[in-house]
Amino acid sequence: MRIERKDRSEATILHADLDSFYASVEQRDDPRLRGRPVIVGGGVVLAASYEAKAYGVRTPMSGREARALCPDAIEVRPRFDAYSEASRAVFEIFDDITPVVEGISVDEAFMDVGGLHRISGTPLKIAADLRKRVATEVGLPITVGLACTKFLAKVASAVAKPDGLLEVAPGTELEFLHPLPVRRLWGVGAVTEGKLADAGIRTVGDLAAFGEHGLCGLLGRGAGRHLYALSMARDPRRVETGRRRRSIGSQRALGRRPKNEADIEATLVAIVERLGKRLRGADRVCRTVVLRLRFDDFGRATRSRSFLECTDRTDIIMAVARGLLDDAKPLIRERGCTLIGLSLTNLDDHDSVQLSLPFESDHAADLDIAMDALRNRFGRDAVTRAVLVGRHHGDDAPMLPD
Repeated sequence: MRIERKDRSEATILHADLDSFYASVEQRDDPRLRGRPVIVGGGVVLAASYEAKAYGVRTPMSGREARALCPDAIEVRPRFDAYSEASRAVFEIFDDITPVVEGISVDEAFMDVGGLHRISGTPLKIAADLRKRVATEVGLPITVGLACTKFLAKVASAVAKPDGLLEVAPGTELEFLHPLPVRRLWGVGAVTEGKLADAGIRTVGDLAAFGEHGLCGLLGRGAGRHLYALSMARDPRRVETGRRRRSIGSQRALGRRPKNEADIEATLVAIVERLGKRLRGADRVCRTVVLRLRFDDFGRATRSRSFLECTDRTDIIMAVARGLLDDAKPLIRERGCTLIGLSLTNLDDHDSVQLSLPFESDHAADLDIAMDALRNRFGRDAVTRAVLVGRHHGDDAPMLPD
């Protein structure tokens, strides 16, 4: 559902973002961790408390790097069930405040609170009440940005962190935005930031003064127009509800230790098993499988293949994924592999599939459904493939519905 509102004379869009979500849940549940530098994860930092971030710890930094920066950090194993429950509780508060909620991830969302004056008060009061409710009912700190556009609301929440509230009042957008560094703009990563710095552009105001024509020449037409529009606080997007994922994916970091091909293939099999179950659980089908690899030299490679017909069958997805991996094995042997990921894209609803006549008996789909039911009832590892016996490929991280 898209909510159309022509009146932008009032800041009514909220961006709510839980602070250091995983680490905050750990500090909430264990009083001994409060005020201490906390790192969630071991081999890779999944989250860091603000006390750890003060030492330079960031995600997804390796655990070794994090310990070198912050020797006194307390490492805790992730508890994804606890994070999922906390996320559900927070989103229940979001939904209770306004029906117009656009979830971005398990710990952040956009909300439009326009038209709620008589029910809940001004947008600023609603934002303050939201923060109070999350703190008292869920026990977590949350930062809220309030503005006329989604982009500015997100920037405001980033500036207000941690545990803050910041409103960008109508008419003050450029005054707020232009002193900020260019990395605050969506689409500005390390490479783009470097190009802009070489041109003497360090703040959003510098970028705006450089002009759209100059940016198009420097970065290309699409990126130049996009960044110039943001620098002038132009963002026509509305808060949308009911949007479904365009893709379903998962990845696993393998670390820099040597890995044999059997280990890499087992990791791929585990990923396919989980994605197939998610796909069927969401009543969706896919047409394209995308394999992503990261190598020891930090280079990356992507391979993809599409089906003639959409499917949700694990055996078909598995065959294609293994084929993509086989094609990439020469590169892996040459360059090593530190991460493997798989995405199922070109998604559609399950009822959009054209049914075919059963000329041959095929029970693969029934097998998928039976295995899904067993795992739902008895746990993910209640039934598994032989290649995965005795292997652990990580727990399922919390995520928004597919």
